[in-house]
Amino acid sequence: VWTIPQIPKTQSRTKRELASPLHLRGIRDPFGSYCQRRGGCCPGRDDQCTVPYQDTICYCDLFCNRTVSDCCPDFWSHCLGTTPPYPPSEFHSGATYKENCNLCTCGQNGRWECELHACLIEDDMIQEINRRGYGWRATNYSQFWGMTLDEGLRYRLGTQRPSRTIMNMNEIQMNMNGNDHLPSYFNAADKWPGKIHEPLDQGNCNASWAFSTSAVASDRISIQSMGHMTPQLSPQNLISCDIRHQGGCSGGRIDGAWWYLRRRGVVTEECYPFSPPQQTPAEVARCMMQSRAVGRGKRQATAHCPNSYSYHNNIYQSTPPYRLSSNENEIMKEIMDNGPVQAIMEVHEDFFVYKSGIYRHTDVNYHKPSEYRKHATHSVRITGWGEERDYNGRTHKYWIAANSWGKNWGEDGYFRIARGVNECEIETFVIGVWGRVTMEDMHNHHHHQGRRK
Repeated sequence: VWTIPQIPKTQSRTKRELASPLHLRGIRDPFGSYCQRRGGCCPGRDDQCTVPYQDTICYCDLFCNRTVSDCCPDFWSHCLGTTPPYPPSEFHSGATYKENCNLCTCGQNGRWECELHACLIEDDMIQEINRRGYGWRATNYSQFWGMTLDEGLRYRLGTQRPSRTIMNMNEIQMNMNGNDHLPSYFNAADKWPGKIHEPLDQGNCNASWAFSTSAVASDRISIQSMGHMTPQLSPQNLISCDIRHQGGCSGGRIDGAWWYLRRRGVVTEECYPFSPPQQTPAEVARCMMQSRAVGRGKRQATAHCPNSYSYHNNIYQSTPPYRLSSNENEIMKEIMDNGPVQAIMEVHEDFFVYKSGIYRHTDVNYHKPSEYRKHATHSVRITGWGEERDYNGRTHKYWIAANSWGKNWGEDGYFRIARGVNECEIETFVIGVWGRVTMEDMHNHHHHQGRRK
């Protein structure tokens, strides 16, 4: 059962020897499968050799058996073939513990009876994806552990499908000619260094509608202003203040978000920081930042920044958004000429465990009941494209896209997804926009940078 991990060590356990022992009062869930479910144990000390356990993590490396133990409950039986050095706890009838997303209760017959929800993280799904070779790798994420699939769809996405009227929006006509050279690889961050913003983390706030909109607008304004204005626009400003037919952290529409950016405008993330909900479902936090002063040309908000350490309450606005064709070459040309675009996509159960590679929705759960196979709508920012050859010499094309689940998800917060085949409907509804940027704005912003307002 010993496996040498192929993953480089990127994190270290500091003062792990002094960690509080997990089993001081007996092993909780003594019969749970942890190291076994992980697929192997690790020799020596390996700080990546972990499994989520209750509200923390436990280890399956030999080092965990030193002095103070942070081993998983089945470490001794599965990895060493011995009995645990700690006596298992006795549980009375009615006692409970949580096995991933399912609550287990000690019954009067002495057996544990557990709920049967589909969990957001399913170990067998991860192992099957990695075993079959779909062209991408899956992994476990501690921030998703303990959530049901329904909770993941309800709290981690948050873009409503556009209405029929919006879906019928005319696409812009793009003149493609033979002189337009589209390279095999393009990344907006390479063409516009310092102007493409890092992915943020929406937490359990179901508001990708606000995160993707503010991210695309941030990049476009930075590019258009030639770096004179490089705002990271505030999703919280949209979540709390754009309340016309919007649901804040309970979902919203991107057309409503663009309307707000065009008519009202938003401030920066520094001025109005994101405040993750402390409970789910989240209540919409009160709007703390009124939009621009009355009359065009007024570019300061009518209130001070909610962040008392920020003095720059500049308002940023966009022009009306425009819809692109679903033709991959036209989307590519738009990104290369004008910057990242916004796209709507369907997120399936396997997307949450994406780690690296070119994502395609898999069929690993097709043999399971329907509650394990669900999807909902999300919105993301496409920043580039590329292609790679597999060992058979076949070329696989992909988009590079930024998600809003933090930088420890996927490829530093980004993911690659199959291009040109409308994978997960990502090419169905693609949006571009221009920021409202004038020479006066650029001059004023440059002049006021570093000064208190």
